[in-house]
Amino acid sequence: MLCWLTSGMPTYTPPPWTSRFGVTLEGRESLAEIAVLARAAEAGGAGTFWVASHLFLRDPITMALVVLGATTRLRVALMAMSPYAMHPVHLAMAAATLAELHPGRVVLCLGAGAPADREAAGIAAPQPAKALREALLLCRGLLAGEAVKLDGDVFRTPGQRSLVGGAAAVPVVLAATRPAMLRVAGRHADGVLLSGGSAPAYIRQCLDIVGEAAAGRSVASISLVYAAPVASAPGRAAAIAGVRRRLALVLRGAHHAPNLAAAGTVLDQARLMALTQANDWNAALELITPQVVTNHAAAGEPAELAEAFTTLHAAGLDEVALAALTGPADILATLEAGTRA
Repeated sequence: MLCWLTSGMPTYTPPPWTSRFGVTLEGRESLAEIAVLARAAEAGGAGTFWVASHLFLRDPITMALVVLGATTRLRVALMAMSPYAMHPVHLAMAAATLAELHPGRVVLCLGAGAPADREAAGIAAPQPAKALREALLLCRGLLAGEAVKLDGDVFRTPGQRSLVGGAAAVPVVLAATRPAMLRVAGRHADGVLLSGGSAPAYIRQCLDIVGEAAAGRSVASISLVYAAPVASAPGRAAAIAGVRRRLALVLRGAHHAPNLAAAGTVLDQARLMALTQANDWNAALELITPQVVTNHAAAGEPAELAEAFTTLHAAGLDEVALAALTGPADILATLEAGTRA
């Protein structure tokens, strides 16, 4: 593969942009609800609002614009935009246009996309490590104000045009789990976003791979963390039900076997996969024991949340991106617990 820019590789390095906490959004909420959630995140001290790109849900670019318009300082990360579903040139265009309206408040996160979503849309995803590497190079070059010439295995651009608005100070992050993708993040991205359900020991393993590939280059470290505040013991089971369901969906994947091993988690992944595919959620959730939740999420009363967050930051995370929170009250309660960490 041959890749170069009109004036060499981009030298843009984003200023420090991560915060100790972010909040994530899936896109199932109405646009009016999204504005309310964004204001709660900002009021609670979150620095980034991670807007998910799930096919068949709400458009992430529109959601990002709603969040930016509803807040005054909150950054918005387009997460994790797939170059298979939208060409990298268009991804860079979207990020740069949002940044023109809200300078310094936009982050672009790339990822291969959820396999089930891609399958439902009939989108193939060949050579993911190469495709994401090429997409990263193309987006970073365009956002640095360059005309990018790229003769890749997946993407090709002749280098005839740059973005009309010129350079845009937009960090480009890669969502990564497997070693090959972690190395791509280390070599080329401004940050790495680790999978939800990642245990602290596994986070350290992943960041070691990123750091080795980065060879001294600064790469921000972020991880999705399924979280649930629990006000009192009697309501604990109901409060963490959503976290358990998320963990069931994520940890069933074979690629999470190293994550489970790093945490010392005993979980029958094959049975969990079969039960979730059969929609037998009662049986599936029985496999997500309290110990699994403790190992792979942050759920509990304020002191328990604070302890979990302290451990996650100690594992090397710059930002904990809180996922699975169900409303403004949950966002505020969880962020308040984070101030104790």
